[in-house]
Order: sequence, then C-alpha cells, then structure tokens
Amino acid sequence: MNLPNKLTVSRFVMTAAFLWAVMSRSPLNDTLALLLFGLASLTDLLDGQIARKRGLITTFGILMDPLADKILTCSAFIALVERNMLNLPPELFHIGNYVARPKVEAWMVAIIVARELAITGMRLLAASKHVVLAAERYGKHKTISQIVAILALLVLDAYREWWPWLQIPFQPWLPWFAWAALWVTVFLTAMSGVIYLWRNRAIYLSDA
Repeated sequence: MNLPNKLTVSRFVMTAAFLWAVMSRSPLNDTLALLLFGLASLTDLLDGQIARKRGLITTFGILMDPLADKILTCSAFIALVERNMLNLPPELFHIGNYVARPKVEAWMVAIIVARELAITGMRLLAASKHVVLAAERYGKHKTISQIVAILALLVLDAYREWWPWLQIPFQPWLPWFAWAALWVTVFLTAMSGVIYLWRNRAIYLSDA
C-alpha cells in the first residue's frame, strides 16, 4: 500500500478516534477531538497532493479517498448534533433583535448527508454506464466550507478547556464565525448538490 492510500486509511481510523473523543467526558476531550479532526483533515489534503505529485494514483485511492472524506465530515456533524442534545446550550449572541446560537440542527445534517448520498449514488450510476464524473469546483468549495465549519464549532467547545490567557482572543468573535460558517456550509452543500444533479441529469433521466 503506497503512502497516499495509507493516509486515506488512517483517516478512517482517526474518524473513529475523533468520535470517541467528541462523545467522551474528560478535562481535555474537546481539545483532543479538535486535534484529531484537524489531523484527519490534513491527511485529506496531503494524500491527493502526494498521489498526483508522485504518480501514485490508484483505483483504491480514487474510490476510498472521497468516501473517507464523506465519512469524516458526516460523522462529525452527526456527533455535534448529539453533543448539543447532551451538553449545555451553545453560547447565545444577538444579531439585531435575533437571538442566534452556533448550534448544529438535525435538519442541517439531514441536508448534508442527503447530498452526499445522492452524489455518491449518481457516481455509481454513471460508473455503471462507464462514465466518470469528475469533482466540480462547487464540490471542492463545499468540502472546504464543511471542514472550516466543523473546526470552528470544535474550537468553540475546546477553547473553554484552555487557560484564560488562551481563551481571550476567541471570545469576542468565535460564536459569530462558527454560526456564519455553519450556515454557509449548509447553503453551499445544498447548492452544490442541486447544481451537480442538474448538470448530470442526462445520466439518471435516461433510465427514468
């Protein structure tokens, strides 16, 4: 197994470790969850770059790399919904007269998971017709926005475990950023899915 594929497989392992950390209760579990997710996200960046640079692109990598990404991000969003149910409510802040909170709602995760399943199904259908559907620019932006949103939400939980002098830089703006990043990723995820399905509609309409 070459290095890029080892990094891909390690992302599955780190996803399991991340889920354990995010759901356990210990003095530094939120910080550990943040570090594990950040490291797993870094392997997502490195495996593709190394494979392209060294000419190590394999069928295993083509299939398993996007699957590892989807499992990582979807697992993280689902775990954050569970965390919100078990823990104290997230920090509140005001936007005019509107009271907002950087909280992952179940309907948001339903949109994200449905999009990933729909696109995966589309690619499997295309593969059965010997058509390869490449990743699009909107999909890449979606993945980046998801990772940024999850990292912001994890930092929002983890920074309470840090010493006071490390908490201060995050306190004024972090809830705002996490809330905005969450809504941006829900919007981009939904829009990228709609655009992808529309542009490739001939694949599934031909079987309708």
